[in-house]
Amino acid sequence: PKGTIEVSKPGAFSRLEINHLVISMFILTLSFTFALTPFNLRLGFNLYNLPYGLTLSFIAITTAFFFHEISHKFMAQKYGLWAEYRMFPQGLLIAFILGLLSGFVFAAPGAVMFQGGARNYETGRIAMAGPMANIIIALITLPLYLFVFYETDFLSTITGFICYINAFLAVFNLLPFGPLDGTKIIRWNATIWIIMLILSITVFTVTISNTIFAY
Repeated sequence: PKGTIEVSKPGAFSRLEINHLVISMFILTLSFTFALTPFNLRLGFNLYNLPYGLTLSFIAITTAFFFHEISHKFMAQKYGLWAEYRMFPQGLLIAFILGLLSGFVFAAPGAVMFQGGARNYETGRIAMAGPMANIIIALITLPLYLFVFYETDFLSTITGFICYINAFLAVFNLLPFGPLDGTKIIRWNATIWIIMLILSITVFTVTISNTIFAY
């Protein structure tokens, strides 16, 4: 399968891009599953919790990673730019090894590449779209986690984990370092960056301070 350098209509995907997205989501889901059900040298993996960890991980990856990258893509396509997701094999490998061996996942799985002469404000809004999607999802799930499903173990765990992963991803990507979204947003509008960072940190802190999703 091949990608394309032709500008496609909003929502269009190439076969290569779909393959990269599927592979990234598969490896990230496995990485988080292993992190949630850590390996024990004496007992091995907790097979009883694997299906539960797999469910949580898939939901978290779908809501956080997928919507983050797709938001970047759709915003770039809105401005008439070529935009496709490409995985970073080394980043996925590191995420898998960390999840398997350490119970901690730090992932740089890939990114949406775009080209076509984006102006500064377009680049800023494209960068903003990803963490903004995470912030919106976190804001939707936070009250569900705190007030609606708090006494329901399974639903509370799911909403809490979704909120946690999305808030964390937003905070991380808003850091003003290197190729992260924060750097591009600051170049465009520092005020919007500050508001987004404060909001994401606040949601992340509230989620952590009320954490009950654990094994």
